[in-house]
Amino acid sequence: MKYLCVKVFMVLFLTSLAIKLNFCFPSIPLSLRTVVLDGHLSFTDNEFAAKDFGDQYRYSPLAVLHPKSVSDISTIIKHVWQMGPYTELKIAARGRGHSLHGQSQANRGIVISMESLWRQKMQFHIGKTCYVDVSGGALWINILHESLKYGLTPKSWTDYLHLSVGGTLSNAGISGQAFRHGPQINNVHQLEVVTGKGEVVNCSESQNTDLFYGVLGGLGQFGVITRARISLQPAPHKVKWIRVLYSDFSTFSKDQEYLISVEKTFDYIEGLVIKNKTNLMNDWRSNFTPQDSVRASQFISEGKLLFCLELAKNFNPEETESTNKEIQRLLSQLSYISSTLFTTEVSYVEFLDRVHTSEIKLQSKGLWEVPHPWLNLFIPKSKINKFAQEAFGNLLKDTNNGPILVYPVNKSKWNNRTSLVLPDEDIIYLVAFLSHAVPLSNGSDSLEHILKRNKQILEFCESAQLGVKQYLPHYHKQEEWMHHFGPKWEVFAKRKSAYDPLALLAPGQRIFQNNLSYL
Repeated sequence: MKYLCVKVFMVLFLTSLAIKLNFCFPSIPLSLRTVVLDGHLSFTDNEFAAKDFGDQYRYSPLAVLHPKSVSDISTIIKHVWQMGPYTELKIAARGRGHSLHGQSQANRGIVISMESLWRQKMQFHIGKTCYVDVSGGALWINILHESLKYGLTPKSWTDYLHLSVGGTLSNAGISGQAFRHGPQINNVHQLEVVTGKGEVVNCSESQNTDLFYGVLGGLGQFGVITRARISLQPAPHKVKWIRVLYSDFSTFSKDQEYLISVEKTFDYIEGLVIKNKTNLMNDWRSNFTPQDSVRASQFISEGKLLFCLELAKNFNPEETESTNKEIQRLLSQLSYISSTLFTTEVSYVEFLDRVHTSEIKLQSKGLWEVPHPWLNLFIPKSKINKFAQEAFGNLLKDTNNGPILVYPVNKSKWNNRTSLVLPDEDIIYLVAFLSHAVPLSNGSDSLEHILKRNKQILEFCESAQLGVKQYLPHYHKQEEWMHHFGPKWEVFAKRKSAYDPLALLAPGQRIFQNNLSYL
């Protein structure tokens, strides 16, 4: 009788406690608050996880996981997985929150703050094959600094280095080195992944191959990248950084395609669209030196549609003379406007971290923490002139609220076994409209205006049947995603069924919104 009374008392006590906790946190399952972790779950002060770089969507999570170990991530995902197919909890991994359309958010779900893991020690392997093992939450800028201590560097980059490894590998990771080395997802030897079932799996080209290629460019759909083995090569000390201008797109693109086709060429090749910039040459003079200062001062850019070819050549001090000769040889093959040759010499780190310098300037003007309605496209070489004529010549009014990149890459350098989707041609162009919107504006720099222009560009691509694919894609309906993936959709859906059958992961991508819709 005494035992029964104690048991009844404990039941009543726990029930009362559950009621009180549910009153404080009405939507949070009691079981979630009692999970044992090395790190912790936070249920308040999580506003940061409801915001990203795009600043167009804000979805608040129920909780944020601050893991101290990979085991914490596995425990949480496994816990939600065990709730069964009708749980409403979803899980998103968040690195630096640099996503554009809420992809790193989880509406009333759980956000994993991957930054909590970035301090895990990097492990370098120096030998015939050099690489570094890093946390999925590590930032590329920190990998650069640590690698340089060994005289090494990753091969492929993004233009902005203050991004997480897991974030860029879930997409592709592209910059001006991609024509030679491919994107960052082509320069990974091995991954550690926590699947949608909470399983911790090591995968590579020879081990759990399907998961390895699925996760690379997989938009976070098959697992959370918790560790990556990144390929390294010897690092240079200095960079010759060059800019030249063109007034004709066909000449500009022809020169770009020539440079990515020859064996001895620049180490970085990108391009910029410039329209209605009034102080372009003065802006450059603060950092670059014109070869002919008199003729450069006479160049008038106002009102013109121009194309900037941006080049870089890596070198060490003892190679200065031979590097200069090589640059002169390559430039002599190009047809740029001769008075617009601007050059500078910077350290390797200064060049790679160049966008961060711009970030600091934009922050000082209040133009960094604003909406970024970016549009990134892969365009087949055969269609790039038609695209440029309409998009740059007619739909684009100016480039005063963010750069527009355009440059080709060799598709042969990209592994088609990854989840990334590309147009079906040997040479493809990346075109990136990297706009920022000015709050409260009603003009051409308003969010509404930029979104309307982006829609017009996409509608033109569709009506003109250009065969364009979005990079960092964003769609609302599964039918649109199926069209995006095309022949790859069946494999993509099968991988989802195998590795995240309850569709718990990366809900912000809006690919598998209904758990059962793809089975």
